[in-house]
Amino acid sequence: MTASLHYSTGHPHPAIAALHAYLAEVTNALAIGLESCTVDHDTPVSAYIALDERLPAYPDRDVALLWDEVHGWSAAIETHSGEDLIVIRYLGGTTIAPPPTQITRFLAALRDDDHRVGRLDPPTIRTAGTLADLDTLLRARQPWPPVRR
Repeated sequence: MTASLHYSTGHPHPAIAALHAYLAEVTNALAIGLESCTVDHDTPVSAYIALDERLPAYPDRDVALLWDEVHGWSAAIETHSGEDLIVIRYLGGTTIAPPPTQITRFLAALRDDDHRVGRLDPPTIRTAGTLADLDTLLRARQPWPPVRR
């Protein structure tokens, strides 16, 4: 089930509040709003953040950041035919919830066509578990200092 991030406090998805808080921190760091996000609640849980920009390497294609509970963050371009997105790079790392500043550096590297950041193959950072496991993992992440613009 795909849904926007606006939710009620009684939402049945056990990890939605923690994921919402994390995505709010990331979108704040990117200087965009949560209205740019959608979340797919199916396993593996995933999120899509639409970006209002194009990358120099793909000037005719819309760009999005993707997140899922197995691979973490990636960047993708939209196709012209409405088919699946084309993932162009994965952030990688040791956690599916890195600090928002790491996501902003990843996006900056994509803008600069810097291939030293990220990787082409999908990392398996963790195995999708229960929604309660995801909730615990997202809630246990260290709080990061607020992003200053």
